[in-house]
Amino acid sequence: MTMVLVAMAGGIGCLVRYGIELAVRHRHPRQRPWGTVGANALGCFVAGFAVYGLTNLTPEWRSVLTSGFCGGLTTFSSAFAVPALLARTDRGAAVAIVVTTPLVCAAAFALAACLPW
Repeated sequence: MTMVLVAMAGGIGCLVRYGIELAVRHRHPRQRPWGTVGANALGCFVAGFAVYGLTNLTPEWRSVLTSGFCGGLTTFSSAFAVPALLARTDRGAAVAIVVTTPLVCAAAFALAACLPW
């Protein structure tokens, strides 16, 4: 049953990510990669919250939230594939995304871990 829930949560995370990408692309057509950074940061914040804020979660439900939802929402491959595409037209922006993504994601996780849940 946990495997099914993880898969369903992963699908929901993918849809949330896609929604973020669409929203950013609609408002800022040339700044689409920042949607990827935002989705990854949100996923890291949720993961930090799941680990430090939801201390009463069972291991199964923690897996549903972290491996499922956060796994679908975040992606390491997009964090590098999108800037690689961007590098064709704007190398500076591509480098900025590759450098800032891990920093922003670590800060989001740390923020969730530090908040008084």
